[in-house]
Amino acid sequence: MEPIKINLSDYVLSGGGANGESYNHKTDPSVMLKLYFPGKIQQPLDEMLLARKVYDMGIPSPEPGEYVVTEDGRYGIRFRRILDKKSYSRATADNPEKVAQYAAEFAGMCRQLHSTVVDTTQFEDVKERYYRLLEANQFFTTAEKDKIARFIADTPDEQTAIHGDLQYSNAIFAGDKRYFIDLGDFCYGNHLFDVGMVYLCCNLSPEEFIQETFHMPKSLAIEFWRNFAPEYFGDGITFKEIEELIRPYAGLKTLIIERDTGGPMPVFREALKPIL
Repeated sequence: MEPIKINLSDYVLSGGGANGESYNHKTDPSVMLKLYFPGKIQQPLDEMLLARKVYDMGIPSPEPGEYVVTEDGRYGIRFRRILDKKSYSRATADNPEKVAQYAAEFAGMCRQLHSTVVDTTQFEDVKERYYRLLEANQFFTTAEKDKIARFIADTPDEQTAIHGDLQYSNAIFAGDKRYFIDLGDFCYGNHLFDVGMVYLCCNLSPEEFIQETFHMPKSLAIEFWRNFAPEYFGDGITFKEIEELIRPYAGLKTLIIERDTGGPMPVFREALKPIL
């Protein structure tokens, strides 16, 4: 697919992330641009095609538009912008007294997502993704890798949707409409692989990271989790049992973090102790 050439001077910077920057159109408020950092060409195309599949199957998400390239050779995706949106992390940070409400709404979105059966021929199995990450990791021993692989294999299979990067900053709302965003890691499999990211963002991440990324103190992030967990898992399981169940799945995110940082991350590895 050939990208559409655009002029970046038509857009204004609105935010940034791990892979690139986001922009809003200067004269058309309904258009936003996700622009990847220089050198990333295939990734935005893959994300656009994946976002289209997710949107077409009815997952609440912004409508993807075109694959684009700027005059200086940066590639990205143009989306139909959700006006007056707010992420659940930003809303919680701005209105901490509503943490229980926002956590419950986010939990409801996650339950619906994780009950959506997908065509498994169209998406990647989350286990295969983790096996690939595990094989490439340079910081676990062979014995540790064997134990982690056994844990992944023993997790029951599910053919339902997984966001892949389930942070509470990746769910937004505008009025009574709710959407998932940043679906570049969308796949299918057991929901616990997804919920592990919620736990990591709220409980395992350092205070400084939570302040910078989610704009709130860690104490409020922990409170978000303490409201989210019982809403998501429902009755029949204690909060202690939930945490024991989910911690190893949060620890698996170490494979992603160590890939991106290029070094071992002891703070996240702690969660893997039950299976190592």
